[in-house]
Amino acid sequence: MKAALALLLSATAALADTPQQGPMSAGAFEAYTTGRTITYAEQGATTYGREHYGPDRTVLWSDDGQTCTAGRWYPNGSRICFVYEDDPTPQCWIFFKTAKGLRALYQNHPGVGPLLEVPGPDAPLACAGPVPSV
Repeated sequence: MKAALALLLSATAALADTPQQGPMSAGAFEAYTTGRTITYAEQGATTYGREHYGPDRTVLWSDDGQTCTAGRWYPNGSRICFVYEDDPTPQCWIFFKTAKGLRALYQNHPGVGPLLEVPGPDAPLACAGPVPSV
């Protein structure tokens, strides 16, 4: 009985992270993210970082909770690409909406596991020093 319950819970959790449809359009991504701060984790366990999505497709990224990097995002086909002030190389992802939130697949290195949106504070980032501008 316990084994069956564990299997059912595991299957239910996996379905919650399964995309509900194809990749998000730029419009759907913008509507979902603008004005929010989203926490991402690798495989839903290890925190990868937090990103605040501002107006006009601006972003503020922090992978350590203190150092922030400003950037912008733009659509490129089914991808959402980010360019940050410290690196002009586009970082492109395909985003999906799941029952739990966003699921992001990194396109620059397809072997990298997905990032999942996880519960976290939906508040502005606490950046050490001056907040960078885009």
